[in-house]
Amino acid sequence: MTSNSSADTGVASGFQAYATGRQYEIRRGDAFAVITELAAGLRLYSRAGVALTETYGDDEIAPGAGGITLAPWANRVEDGVWYLNGKKQQLDITEVSRNNASHGLLRNSAYNLVDESEYSVTLEATVFPQHGYPFLVRHRVQYTLAEDLGLEVRQTLINHSAAPAPFVLGAHPYLRLGEMAVDDLILTVAAGMRLVADERLIPRSSEPVSGDSDFRAGQRVGDLDVDVALTDLAFDGGTARHTLRAPDGRSVTLWQDESCGYVHVFVTTELPGRPRAVAIEPMTGPANAFNTGDGLRWLPPGGSFGMSWGISAVLDKA
Repeated sequence: MTSNSSADTGVASGFQAYATGRQYEIRRGDAFAVITELAAGLRLYSRAGVALTETYGDDEIAPGAGGITLAPWANRVEDGVWYLNGKKQQLDITEVSRNNASHGLLRNSAYNLVDESEYSVTLEATVFPQHGYPFLVRHRVQYTLAEDLGLEVRQTLINHSAAPAPFVLGAHPYLRLGEMAVDDLILTVAAGMRLVADERLIPRSSEPVSGDSDFRAGQRVGDLDVDVALTDLAFDGGTARHTLRAPDGRSVTLWQDESCGYVHVFVTTELPGRPRAVAIEPMTGPANAFNTGDGLRWLPPGGSFGMSWGISAVLDKA
């Protein structure tokens, strides 16, 4: 385990400043991961030197929300407005172009170290009662490199409020397969339904997947231009798996447990330095869940809730 902190040393002694704060490095065999103080983000996961997630520079924050964790909601709240016991709640608008409150309340927050070891690190941050979200909750995130060298992530929300607190948890990793051209990868997602969203990416209905939203048989990434939430996931033994596969048989897979009933797929040409990038985002609920109730959970006072997801890879060519 290697970590870097401004409290450890000073500028005169060669301190390296990172835009995302303290960097936590965990290693096991040929597996390596870097987790950031800011947003408890996954800055990098690699195997045998092969990058399996998109990354970014020391002086940058995560572009396109790459690798950050999301609480107490994932994705968007329309107009930043929802109602609690009939009373209007107004969240800050953080996606100005679409007038939405986006990606929760901890995207710009530092997470404190709870526990660390050679193979694992646990961070947490607190959401204090505020306009739009009058609850006191803690979000804890544990990253572990497992015996099989896969990355396992456990996100837990704990309610310290006197009333039940609504929430959706999620994460925003972008997957890659080393220097393999992303356009040539085949994306497979085990989902049977898609949420039909408007131009502000707020879901208005749902329907069976079809065309460029049906990834069950696999689609070439270079042919895609999608930003869509999917559900009706095919869980096998309590786990749903979504895979980017190369023509030579190598692959990287994001898995999620049954507490995560939704996955958001975002293929973009706007990630800096990359011709195309693929985000596969595990979520316990979709955008605007605070208004629709879809996937929304209410955590009782003193209660906790956990979701798990992770990344694995096959790096031997067929």
